[in-house]
Amino acid sequence: MTQPILVPILGDQLSRNLASLRGRKKDDTIILMMEVWEEATYVRHHKQKIALIFSAMRHFAAELEDAGWTVEYTRLSDEENTDSFTGEVARAVERHDPREICVVEAGEWRVQQAMEEWAGRFDCPVTILPDDRYICSIADFREWAEDRASLRMETFYREMRRRTGLLMTDSGKPEGTEWNYDKENRKPPADEMDPPPRPIFPPDAMTQEVIELVESRFGTHFGSLDDFGWPVTREEAEVAADVFFAERIERFGPYQDAMVMGEDQLYHSMLSTSINLGLLDPMELCLRAQQALHDGKAPINSVEGFIRQIIGWREYVRGFYWLFMPGLQTANALEAHRPLPEFYWTGATDMACIADCVRSTRDNAHAHHIQRLMVLGNFALLAGIDPQDVQDWYLVVYADAYEWVELPNVSAMILYADGGKLASKPYAASGNYINRMSDYCGKCIYSPRKKTGEGACPFNPLYWHFMTRHRDRLESNHRVGRIYANWDRMDEEKQQAYLDSAEAILETLTPASGWARNI
Repeated sequence: MTQPILVPILGDQLSRNLASLRGRKKDDTIILMMEVWEEATYVRHHKQKIALIFSAMRHFAAELEDAGWTVEYTRLSDEENTDSFTGEVARAVERHDPREICVVEAGEWRVQQAMEEWAGRFDCPVTILPDDRYICSIADFREWAEDRASLRMETFYREMRRRTGLLMTDSGKPEGTEWNYDKENRKPPADEMDPPPRPIFPPDAMTQEVIELVESRFGTHFGSLDDFGWPVTREEAEVAADVFFAERIERFGPYQDAMVMGEDQLYHSMLSTSINLGLLDPMELCLRAQQALHDGKAPINSVEGFIRQIIGWREYVRGFYWLFMPGLQTANALEAHRPLPEFYWTGATDMACIADCVRSTRDNAHAHHIQRLMVLGNFALLAGIDPQDVQDWYLVVYADAYEWVELPNVSAMILYADGGKLASKPYAASGNYINRMSDYCGKCIYSPRKKTGEGACPFNPLYWHFMTRHRDRLESNHRVGRIYANWDRMDEEKQQAYLDSAEAILETLTPASGWARNI
């Protein structure tokens, strides 16, 4: 093959319709895929996350080869592996003297920065294409955000509904008259809940080989591979989607915020790993959800909630990420500096909610969004945990976590570290919220009804400790300010009891060390 086009494909770009492949001739193209140490260890990713990505990559490479493409695949164990994307592209350039390198833009800032240096390094043109697997391009998001006083997701989401036509009538109105049915999607756990098990995909020989590699090379990383069952191919991902639309979407909406000890999936789709890898097309999933509504198989609140998570929240946080990088990585508007507690890694805490969420995270590389936001994230916010520690933790532990989606969710949504550009208020809550939305508190040594002192739910005093130490910043916020009137009505003895109880809790937090990064 004389001076071919070299097409590098990254581990989260496993789509046959990728822009760099579209319209390409198979006899004139070399596809380059690579497992590199740099990507597996820039944080110490959960074992299941590494196994999922490497296995999905290997299966995708085999799929491309079966379809007649020339694929060069560098395995982590290859002796000449340079352990970086740029190093592997350099080796391929030396081997093939390509007339062009064509690649789709990276999902993460640091990888994109490296790509943009290729044009000055390699003696051939480098074309970086927009990733049109997303519904809203980075350029379109910047245009939407320009000159806006606030960047609220709901405003963006309505624009995306109009653009896609999803859940819109011919007259341009939202189906069902409402744009957002979130108020109908906050049911606590109920006896009627009987969620079906999620589909598990037993590892085939290729995946088993990857699992053995991960245990050998990343054995000290967080997490367990014992129950690995993620979909690693397009066919498996489509089966997972079929099961969700057949068995779960009807009750997904009402119970999407509920938390039940030992029930790790409930009615959630568990499709985010496949979407973020590129195995499933997000717009196709939205159309399937819409069809479920029209076929009478799912209520509008479930369908709208599912679609909003994809064309609303997912697209929004991606645009937000690129708009505010790289400053978002170091944002710390609340000046939080406490180290991450050890129990985020071990689960060794008497707080039943945190212990169960950490257990699910360790065993499954997954916890659903309310567990991430209102239990694990809420504690980090209230306790003033350093944003970079928390960001590293979330990036490590979840199989669907890539920086473009993790960082805005953690820095801006969970920790309010951006100062309110994304969220209109901090998502701070006492133990009452967890008690209402879960069955954790009935199985905990702490009581959400006890506010201070021994046996009090730690979230209760920590809530008021957080609110008082940030009063200067938050009191003028129209969604928060009225809370201070409740504080001011308390007598000084009660106020001091809250603060003393919180300080006593904070003094017990043992800092973690060495889990997230190789230090």
